[in-house]
Amino acid sequence: MIAAPRSSTAISAEAWALIVLLSIPWGGSFIFYRVLAAHLPPLTIVLGRVGIAAPVLYALVRLRGQKLDIPWAAFAVMALLNNVVPFVLYAWAETRVTSGVAAILNAFTPIATALVLHGFGAERLTRLRVAGVALGFAGVAVLVGPDLRTLGGDLLADLACLGATVCYGFAALWSRRLRHVAPLQAAAGQIVCSTFLLIVPTLLIDRPWLLPMPGMTVWLNLFGIALLSTAVAYVIFFRILAVAGAANLMLVTFLIPVSALAIGVAFLGEPITMQALGGMGLIAAGLATIDGRLLRR
Repeated sequence: MIAAPRSSTAISAEAWALIVLLSIPWGGSFIFYRVLAAHLPPLTIVLGRVGIAAPVLYALVRLRGQKLDIPWAAFAVMALLNNVVPFVLYAWAETRVTSGVAAILNAFTPIATALVLHGFGAERLTRLRVAGVALGFAGVAVLVGPDLRTLGGDLLADLACLGATVCYGFAALWSRRLRHVAPLQAAAGQIVCSTFLLIVPTLLIDRPWLLPMPGMTVWLNLFGIALLSTAVAYVIFFRILAVAGAANLMLVTFLIPVSALAIGVAFLGEPITMQALGGMGLIAAGLATIDGRLLRR
């Protein structure tokens, strides 16, 4: 999930419906991680996610009469930044924090992206963006809490989630080199590269052949995160890109925490704390400030 550049494309009713729809599988991914983390190690979870989604996306490319003719070295870097590292960080973090907290921290992605793009001179920070970044950091501070001395508890998981958002920021910077690649080919290329990059580390570290045979619940969640939160989500993503433009894709980051919190309460019985709501509110205010449209209206 990459924060997108600005665009003047108006948002239609269809686009809003798709944005809401996309927030459900992406918000659901945090629920899938939470369930899977109790049964499988992080690398195995992520390999299952991309390994199942890769042939589905490749089949979509072929059904559209296209070939997966891409610069593989560049896409290997993109896969590391946009899939492998952040997916593993979230899978590990959710062994320690709730899916709702992970999803709220994921909403820091556009703020981290703004900082990365500014730091590398790709896009300057305006006053509104500086204010948005400050609000975003305030939201993270509320979520993490006042005791920063305890590095063995939830703080490490919070930092892992924030590290994932920074990876997405660098992915946004790197993606500028790949603008010539069609969106569906780009998604399939990333997921295919991610699969190959994860095979050896997973075999060496997790040794999945020694793990107990997963039950039906594990398989259902694994296919859910692969097919719904990855393959289907990318298809919706591309449709939004076509009907609403790139900048409006960022609006989905407002809704992902809401979807994740609602699903977590409904299916996992996770609590919604005032601390989580306060942090989400500040991060949402930061996103609205960076986007600017609500303030202009």
